[in-house]
Amino acid sequence: MDRIQALLQTLLQGRPFGWNNVVDIILVAIFIYYVFVLIRGTRAVQLLLGVFVLVAIYAIAVLAHLTLTALLLQYLAVAAVVALPVVFQPELRRALGQLGRLGALDRLLAPTSEAEVDLEVDEIVRGALLVRQQGNGALIVIERSTGLQDYMETGVPVNGRLTAELLASIFMARSPLHDGAVIVHGTTVAAAACLLPLDETSDRTTHRYGMRHRAALSISGQTDAVVVVVSEESGTISVASNGRIIGNLDEERLRRVLSSLLRSRIQPLPFRQRSA
Repeated sequence: MDRIQALLQTLLQGRPFGWNNVVDIILVAIFIYYVFVLIRGTRAVQLLLGVFVLVAIYAIAVLAHLTLTALLLQYLAVAAVVALPVVFQPELRRALGQLGRLGALDRLLAPTSEAEVDLEVDEIVRGALLVRQQGNGALIVIERSTGLQDYMETGVPVNGRLTAELLASIFMARSPLHDGAVIVHGTTVAAAACLLPLDETSDRTTHRYGMRHRAALSISGQTDAVVVVVSEESGTISVASNGRIIGNLDEERLRRVLSSLLRSRIQPLPFRQRSA
């Protein structure tokens, strides 16, 4: 307790402990909490543990007067200042993207009516069922508050009204647009045959997924998009959001999951990951 009091006195520099200090501590605690939330389930966890191990070794080297070891770790720290932003680039991009989301304010600037959401859900559900009946696969990305213009530019502009029949025709086996993702913006099919990123992941369960499911996990982890995947091999329908996926959805469950996610524009629902 004496050390803690001494540390607080050093931080406060003789100033009285007031309400602004309490706010300061709360803000730092919230920041640390959300940092851990952002890196949870990613390779950054292992890298961060490695950094903590190096810091502990450096502290032991200083206390034990191991001059050469401490000097080496100091040089490594200088190199880490440059290396860590490169290594953590996917996590940093994801964090900055989440900070840039408007959250609840986005509803005020770009409101979406319940009727529009119901129409969007109904057409996507019917489209997924039609694709499955035809024995084809599909990858449907539903844009939310994070813009997907970069990914739209990799595909072919469609700008057509969202209908189940249009989705089914795009993903027909002989269609020139079937290979890739369809991006839906509201009640509009914005683009087709779009290329999605395939990020490396430390999740060992992803080896059982195909390319469509891996792309869905990747894009939903980098943005707040909701992705519907129809497996061409098994005919199962899955939904990906927030870097997680739930599979084996029937019509009723698919409609319920999509309605919940698209009506909740602030945060995606934290459902558990299941096999597709």
